[in-house]
Amino acid sequence: MQSKRFAGACLCLQILVALAAAGCGPRSAPSRARIRIAAAADLDVALGALIERFRASHDVDVTVSYGSSGTFYAQLLNQAPFDMFFSADLEYPRQLAARGLTIAQGEFSYAVGRLVVWAPASSPLDVAHRGLQALADPAVAHVAIANPEHAPYGRAAVAALRTAGLYDQLQPKLVYGDNVAQALQFAGSGAADAGIVALSLALTPSLKNRARWMEIPIDMYPRMVQGGTILKWAADAEAARSLRAFVLSADGRAILKQYGFFLPDS
Repeated sequence: MQSKRFAGACLCLQILVALAAAGCGPRSAPSRARIRIAAAADLDVALGALIERFRASHDVDVTVSYGSSGTFYAQLLNQAPFDMFFSADLEYPRQLAARGLTIAQGEFSYAVGRLVVWAPASSPLDVAHRGLQALADPAVAHVAIANPEHAPYGRAAVAALRTAGLYDQLQPKLVYGDNVAQALQFAGSGAADAGIVALSLALTPSLKNRARWMEIPIDMYPRMVQGGTILKWAADAEAARSLRAFVLSADGRAILKQYGFFLPDS
């Protein structure tokens, strides 16, 4: 009987030692916060600059996919794996909120987008002085814009052409990019003679000295208030809130202004 008690005591001691060793062993490091962003194509450069500055003071991994706001909206209706959505308009985030797909008070407006008429420096079109009227030149075969069916910049481009009285003349010549960045690619590659694109993209350092462009007066198309939101299924809502706070801070607003955005309250 004593031997059995001794064996049982030894077994208990071994278990306690094993548990203590497990508790004192190396622990895995906590996983880093991460933010997955779906962003409008006009933010391609500006958002990169914002994230670089944000990460200088926040230990967060941030990944971004750029594309058409309308396409992302359709994906987010099916809960695509993104934590934040930066749209080229405010309506898509509001519609997501109305469907219960965002965190409470997750929506925010961060910028006002602006349009330019753009042509490569090698083009004979004098868009820098004639603006939209240069597109009426008989030599123009194609004009690139974002697809107005799902891209806010495409809808704004159509509105500007209508205001200028050019839409009926140019409608057969329009070629559509899936988003405003692709419209710029069409104009830059020669697939189109010119494009109506985002000012933020025209100011891209690698492009602004290789093209001629003119800003389209902002009263020629509906005001493009750009907005974002944090999705209900965000992996780390607190990290997303931190990024939102930085974008809306004085530093974040200065970066947006540098890349050609008006601020929502201006």
